[in-house]
Amino acid sequence: MRVPLSWLGEFVDLAPGTTPEDVHAALVSVGLEEEDIHRFEVSGPIVVGEVLDFVGEEQTNGKTINWCQVRVAPGDELAADGGPAIHGIVCGAHNFAVGDKVVVTLPGASLPGPFPIAARKTYGHTSDGMIASARELGLGDEHDGILLLKNLGIDAPVGTDAIALLGLDDSAVEINVTPDRGYAFSIRGVAREYSHATGVPFRDPALALTVVAPVTRFPVTIDDQAPIREQTGATVFVTRVVRGVDPTRPTPAWMIARLGLVGIRSISLIVDVTNYVMFELGQPLHGYDLDKLAGGIIVRRATAGEKFTTLDAVSRTLNVEDLLITDESGPIGLAGVMGGASTEITAQTVNVLVEAANFDPVSIARSARRHKLPSEASKRFERGVDPRVAAVAAARVVQLLVDLAGGAADDLGSVYDEAPAPQSILLPTGFVSGLIGLDYTGDEVRDALVDVGASLVEADGDLQVTPPSWRPDLTDKWTLAEEVARIVGYDRIPSVLPVAPPGRGLTRTQTLRRTVAQTLAATGHTEVLTYPFVSEQANNLFGVVVMSTEADAGATVADPGEASAVPVSVPQMKVANSLDGEAPFLRTSMLPGMLQIAHRNRSRGLVDVAIYEQGLVFRPQAGMTYGTAVLPAGATRPSDEAEAALNSGIVPQPLLVGVVLVGNDVRHQPGQPAVPAGWQSALAAVQQVALATGARIEVRQGLHPAMHPGRTAELFVTVTGAATAAASTVSVGFAGELLPAVADDYDLPAVVAVAEINLALVFLHAAEDLTVTPIRTMPAATQDLSLVVSASVPAAALRAAVAEGAGDLLESIELVDDYRGAGVEPGRKSLTFALRFRGTERTLTAAEASAARLSGVAVAADRFGATLRE
Repeated sequence: MRVPLSWLGEFVDLAPGTTPEDVHAALVSVGLEEEDIHRFEVSGPIVVGEVLDFVGEEQTNGKTINWCQVRVAPGDELAADGGPAIHGIVCGAHNFAVGDKVVVTLPGASLPGPFPIAARKTYGHTSDGMIASARELGLGDEHDGILLLKNLGIDAPVGTDAIALLGLDDSAVEINVTPDRGYAFSIRGVAREYSHATGVPFRDPALALTVVAPVTRFPVTIDDQAPIREQTGATVFVTRVVRGVDPTRPTPAWMIARLGLVGIRSISLIVDVTNYVMFELGQPLHGYDLDKLAGGIIVRRATAGEKFTTLDAVSRTLNVEDLLITDESGPIGLAGVMGGASTEITAQTVNVLVEAANFDPVSIARSARRHKLPSEASKRFERGVDPRVAAVAAARVVQLLVDLAGGAADDLGSVYDEAPAPQSILLPTGFVSGLIGLDYTGDEVRDALVDVGASLVEADGDLQVTPPSWRPDLTDKWTLAEEVARIVGYDRIPSVLPVAPPGRGLTRTQTLRRTVAQTLAATGHTEVLTYPFVSEQANNLFGVVVMSTEADAGATVADPGEASAVPVSVPQMKVANSLDGEAPFLRTSMLPGMLQIAHRNRSRGLVDVAIYEQGLVFRPQAGMTYGTAVLPAGATRPSDEAEAALNSGIVPQPLLVGVVLVGNDVRHQPGQPAVPAGWQSALAAVQQVALATGARIEVRQGLHPAMHPGRTAELFVTVTGAATAAASTVSVGFAGELLPAVADDYDLPAVVAVAEINLALVFLHAAEDLTVTPIRTMPAATQDLSLVVSASVPAAALRAAVAEGAGDLLESIELVDDYRGAGVEPGRKSLTFALRFRGTERTLTAAEASAARLSGVAVAADRFGATLRE
């Protein structure tokens, strides 16, 4: 909301020298947020001039210019710039005549742009200034010719300061109006707030008008007795008629200037008057050409598929929730949003029907969004308009049309008023002090509530408070207490930081989350934050559980498999009012948003990207219905059964971490070639997560619809206490490389390494306490072990079996070879492991190391039928 200071000064006394910054500071003290300061950005000398003579001169380019002699000072006085009284000026416009009064910008002046004015040689003359148009002065968009003062109804003496004459010396403060402060969308409301802040008297413009009830009733019917919403669409509907309006009358310069400062361009006098009163009193108004109306007005809901052409000449298909203003011909206005083309005010309008109504805020908000028609009117109705100001606003429009447009007030009109009266609120003694934490006297509480317009009745020491009609946000004792704190002053409330209770630290989950984040950041990954909204296709592609294959991921991750997975439909949650129509679903995976960030970074020249993100995903279970449980009434704690029902109605939201790597994992350096990121990089990130959490993450070959077959690993964690290897693991995610086609969809290179891990499951099965193995100082004994097993046996499982059998003497075991060829039966493979044994207190003998090795072979043979390779 923009507030011109000259306008504000009509309703409160501004001290001499008050600046926009002073007004901002005062309004901030009562809780309004400052935004900006707006000025016309013009400086003098700019004066009223009179065209004495001009000569048209045709130029070689076919253009005709006028060499004008313009008087800019009376008699023989010096001009405002110190020059002669008559200036020679080149002008390209042709809409003036000898004797016309114009606005002359003399050398030394400056116009918006900034555009400094100086004597310039042009078209063979020295132009000593410029005759200005409305657009050049910042008064509007008109630029077809120069501004003629007679068109504004102004006849000022030559040499008069045009800046003050046209209101160009005014300025406006802009404030942000929050949804609960709709009354501040008016000069009236802001003036009242300025009065609260400074203590200066407030002159309510609504009380300065005499409202005369119409004698002859104009037919108005409210046909919304069975509303779609609980509240009837229109609770107030006032009409007044003005006849004999002169459509040629210009809008006064002061009104054009004020409307320009609030951000509204001048259209015509009738329309400008309705806009002016809307900003003055906060009541949206609409003017109809009375002679174009067919019968009376009916306010009703639209029928399904009904058509309506709005003032912008767009034919719109209506919704049954849209509230319409209609006559016998059909719709003539989309209530509270925009009028219709069939009854609009034109240059031929002489009889005007003025409408001032109060509409249901939710209906208006939905219509404005549905038809993408935000307007100054809908902005106010959405936040709540004072239902008692409608008749006053209509009377103000009538007054201005009579005074400025030469019209005559008619006794035809109507008043429909079914607005509910504000409900009184009981405010117990001491409640405000107890809630705010500051002692307020009874007088302070009463004075603050009276200042905002409330009426008070004392009952047994307590207050029965009836809020004013313009404050629909005051609904209970808590909002009343907040209002007292605001009016008395926020500066009275001390700022005291609470002392944290001792003995509390991070929870286990919080500690593990931080450890994972710090570990990934320390290993070169950058943390990002993405929106949780994705498309249905992205969820179907990335939100599926990976499927293990029969191939051995431990040895052949880089070899493409023969099978591949395809996208499937997964249960998803759709946002009712999505910010982006192309991404209306809540994510089931972290990767879609991260891939978009990788693309955005590469498009800005950052070709090597390594990012990670921790966040929640939304994974509804198939066949489940969520959000049906009802909160129990009252302030008592719900029963265990009610709490369980509420929890079951929440979509499962596990914590995941995603990793995306594009480009080089190691950059090119002297003596070091670049190392591109690939599936190895993704598995390295997985290993870092395992080390950070103390979890044992096992890697197996997997399939995923978004991943490269043969370069996809499924990740498992070991469940502590499980009896067998088959029952001791649970799938927690996947890692590897994207399908090149999927990477291309995101405009990324063919090789994109990714990993996604369900941290909720990892934390559940992570070690309670990280243990550190002491460094063994005794000499090591190394041996190799080659075992032949079925090709379907995972290398990781075989490795675990050998380690289990070898016992505590085994310090490390690494897979060094996977052989499938001559000497090995078809369908089988030979896996070679490097074993390192070490004692804790003495040097091991070769026999002890061999015995431990054979114990490992025995477990592998028993579990997988492994045989030693000859």
